[in-house]
Amino acid sequence: MVAEDKRKAGGEGGEAKRAKGADGKPEVMSLEQMLAKRKEEKKAPKISFMSKGDREKNADKEAGRLKNEAKKKAEEASKRRKDFLLQEEIERERERQREREERERERKRREEERQREREEREKERLKQREEKDSLMQISSLAEMNLLKLPDSERRERQAEKELELIKRHYLGMKEAKKKMQKPSEKFRNIFNFEWNADDDTMRGDNNPLYTKRLEPQLLFGRGYRAGIDVREQRKSNSFYEELIAKRAEYTGEDVSTFIQPQKESAAFKNRDLEVNDDNNKVHWTDKPLDSMETRDWRIFREDFQIYIKGGRVPNPMRIWAEGPLPWELLEAIHKVGYARPTPIQMQAIPIACQCRDLIGVAETGSGKTAAYMIPMLAYVQKLPPLDDVTAQDGPYAIVMAPSRELILQIEEEARKFAAFCTARVVSVVGGRDAEQQAFSLRQGIEICLATPGRLCDAIDKRHTVLNQCNYIVLDEADKMVDLGFEDYVRRVLLAIPSSNMKGENEDECLQQELASVAGHRKTRITQMFSATMPPAVERMARQFLRHPSIISVGDPGHAKKDIDQQLEFISEAKKKKRLEELLVGAEPPIIVFVNQKKAVDVLAKSLDNSGYRVCSIHGGKSQEQREWAMNSFKEGRYDILVATDVAGRGLDIEGVQQVINFDMPKTIEDYTHRIGRTGRAGMKGIARSFLTPEDSEIFFDLCSFLKTSGQMVPPELANHPAAKFKPGTLNEHGQVMGKKLSDNVVFAKK
Repeated sequence: MVAEDKRKAGGEGGEAKRAKGADGKPEVMSLEQMLAKRKEEKKAPKISFMSKGDREKNADKEAGRLKNEAKKKAEEASKRRKDFLLQEEIERERERQREREERERERKRREEERQREREEREKERLKQREEKDSLMQISSLAEMNLLKLPDSERRERQAEKELELIKRHYLGMKEAKKKMQKPSEKFRNIFNFEWNADDDTMRGDNNPLYTKRLEPQLLFGRGYRAGIDVREQRKSNSFYEELIAKRAEYTGEDVSTFIQPQKESAAFKNRDLEVNDDNNKVHWTDKPLDSMETRDWRIFREDFQIYIKGGRVPNPMRIWAEGPLPWELLEAIHKVGYARPTPIQMQAIPIACQCRDLIGVAETGSGKTAAYMIPMLAYVQKLPPLDDVTAQDGPYAIVMAPSRELILQIEEEARKFAAFCTARVVSVVGGRDAEQQAFSLRQGIEICLATPGRLCDAIDKRHTVLNQCNYIVLDEADKMVDLGFEDYVRRVLLAIPSSNMKGENEDECLQQELASVAGHRKTRITQMFSATMPPAVERMARQFLRHPSIISVGDPGHAKKDIDQQLEFISEAKKKKRLEELLVGAEPPIIVFVNQKKAVDVLAKSLDNSGYRVCSIHGGKSQEQREWAMNSFKEGRYDILVATDVAGRGLDIEGVQQVINFDMPKTIEDYTHRIGRTGRAGMKGIARSFLTPEDSEIFFDLCSFLKTSGQMVPPELANHPAAKFKPGTLNEHGQVMGKKLSDNVVFAKK
């Protein structure tokens, strides 16, 4: 009882304490407030119990929270790493930009230095001229050194001088002019055979044939016949001039009527004339198109050296207006300035417009690019424009070429002709942004110009497909085979659906071609163009072409007559000095070909240090550097281009005056294409080549090549043992010339 009283008293005391207000005075609570407070105290448990399931849920929530926090931390770390790498890439790009700016500043500095040097040389020249003019203005007494003489002697000498001038003026006495040096004397010592006079077995011979010898004249074809100067002959023998003068005196007519014109032989032109009903002779050039007969077309092809093979070949077009081309392309051709088509264009364009397969073989610089781009644009122009749906099936036509520079040149040519058309043309080459090219391909293009390797990459990465590609052109097909692109070319051709191939039967093939021309179902058109056609290309043509027309213009595989080929036998150590001698006074632009990439950089740097404006190009440079070098050389900012065989095929650089083979190529085909960079579009060109004993493998082919081209064969080349037998064959002594047979063929004993 006592304890309960105490507890009650304590409780009452606690309640009394709790009932005190903020000022320490007791706060009186009502009964309702006290009951409500008791109920709240009973509702709120002092200890909470959790089940096992709740604890597991809370643990899972905590683990999820920790996982999310770890994921957020990882994302933040990855983001910081990407920002760091991006910052590094930005820094590298800035560094590259600084290097480019530095190179540009260096180039401008060099140009400014060269300009200053030229200005200084010009000032020096003007100064010397002024000094010379001032000397000429000095009195004649000072010129005759008479000022230091006495007056009497000076007047006497001056009178003699005046009398001599009066005689020369009134009597017409001519001053002795400087003797002009003949070409035969100027070029007499080009070839130094280093013969010893003691070895001459004809010394002391009394035979009159050998007492007075004639020196050989090496300038055949430049006004000399059989090595003899015709002008010297005419001085001692004027028989024909006297005969013509007698005939003119006898008949009373002008002398010019008896001189036969040299431009065109009358007998040769009579072969092409045809007598009509009115007994008037008519040449094919004067006939309208509907009056041309089979004989006229045969003569036309002979005049332009057009040789055709394969049945159903249409007649060529003489002018652009006679061709089966739409007016848009004719407007573009007129704007470009092509007055008349070249022989390959005359025959190839009508064949291609009939949707026929074609093999075109023509010499370099004959206009093959326009021969296949113009009918391709005419073919694409007839097709409906690509939209978002049809663009997924790929381009309508593709052109493949072996080098990036050639593709970019074809693109430039195609854009000229596509100015009045709606066809989109895109080049796909290595060295450029692959993502941008993939974006263009996915967006839809009508014509794709590509190198085989990059086009295969685009197909493998699903950037494009060739489901609706029905027009394929292989430019420089022989070079693509030589460079090892044959497998890539086959992969591209096999990626095109085989269902659109023409039939093996010729009649079926004809019906399919007629249906394609009429606008019905399209079948595949495959064309190959090249300057040569090796066996590997012929095998590919038999597999993918159907009854093609074969066009051969001129003398394919041989150099043009407009190129003067000059060969020099020289040692390897003297090449650079001889090159600098040739460049002195030479008219730019000039291309110098070297075999190795490293040698290109070394030679270009050496010529640049010598004061020449030089740029270089080879396969080891980036695409940006290669395009910049080619554009700079074409625009005339540089006079000399040092290059490997990258620039040896198909490139058309206007006005190249000279090509120098610093290193001789290994094959005669590469030599043909190298020298073909000059002498283009009817212009003359010079091709110089340095020959060393290490180039003996090409001597036999080179000797034959010069003979068929009508060029002079130097005696050193003609008499060289390697020029008399083809490498790999046996000579009269049973010895293997050039490469050994065992290097190529393995013989097994029975």
